[in-house]
Amino acid sequence: MPAIVTVNFGAALGPLFLFKATGTSSLQMFVDQAEIFVQSGAGGAGCVSFRRERFVPRGGPDGGDGGHGGSVFLEAVPGLDTLSELAGRHHWRAKRGHHGQGKNMTGKKGQDLIVPVPVGTLVYDRDLGILLQDLTRPGQQVCVAAGGKGGKGNSAFATSTEQTPRYAQPGTEAQQRWLRLELKLIADVGFVGMPNAGKSTLLSRLSAARPKIADYAFTTLSPQLGIVELSDYRRLVMADLPGLIEGAHQGHGLGDAFLRHIERTRIIVHLLDIYPPADAEPAENYRTIRRELTSYSEKLAAKPELIVANKMDLTDSDQALIKLRRELNTEVIGISAVAGTGLRQLLEKLWDMIADLPDEDRGDRT
Repeated sequence: MPAIVTVNFGAALGPLFLFKATGTSSLQMFVDQAEIFVQSGAGGAGCVSFRRERFVPRGGPDGGDGGHGGSVFLEAVPGLDTLSELAGRHHWRAKRGHHGQGKNMTGKKGQDLIVPVPVGTLVYDRDLGILLQDLTRPGQQVCVAAGGKGGKGNSAFATSTEQTPRYAQPGTEAQQRWLRLELKLIADVGFVGMPNAGKSTLLSRLSAARPKIADYAFTTLSPQLGIVELSDYRRLVMADLPGLIEGAHQGHGLGDAFLRHIERTRIIVHLLDIYPPADAEPAENYRTIRRELTSYSEKLAAKPELIVANKMDLTDSDQALIKLRRELNTEVIGISAVAGTGLRQLLEKLWDMIADLPDEDRGDRT
């Protein structure tokens, strides 16, 4: 097996607020949507002041400018994988600028506020419904509330015809708005399929991720990420999503609450149980999931796809695989996530598919 590192997203109790107990008895919460209120700092007012010194008659105006208010920025920070911090704190305000003072002293600028968010966060103006920024790169920032400008002091208005102005500018008001944040995971490969197709088992074999694995449906209740490092410094980021069922786009099962996360994946791995339960047919299960993907998003359904038949360690699975290939009339790779067979072939095939993508779809591979 290749050398492994991993990034884990917690298991869940629901589509929005999801918890997982860790080995240190702490709680991790996976949140992929949040609404926050942001407000910049108002600008400080300019000062009306006149120079008053002994032996300096008619010293003239010396009122300083007000300081600019602080702005509010959202910054994509690597290492964050949830919006839980923002879900628990709804109001974010930058500092206002200080007022100007005499002796031409400018007021102190208000400190900017930088709000860290995970890479892959979409920032919307909640009330206008417009996308402000898609934060897809570590360190990328967007200003969501610009600080107010400081007002000019009376010294700025002195002219040859008006040498003692007795007025100054007020600072401009702060900006404020409600934001809707939506997290979409960024991965090279996304697993889709029916519940209990073996997606979690496959992810656990390919990476050091440890999703919940059990013999009942919907054991995966939140997205799981695993990072697989192949030879020659090659790396794949894989995402396992909760299983889909017919009607998921209408809210059945876990619904489409997590389909947004697979929209960013470059390749879809459609995992099929070669012997599904309840007398179902793998080919029909494939068509069912394809209908759900198309109903959710035509763009999502058009992504490059690799069909993988799992549980090839079962009796007569070779004949079932031949039948599946004939019914779908396309390439199907057979693997056994439990036995570990076919995994190397699967990884190399996925790498070749990503290498063939256009540069804008392939992304940064380093």
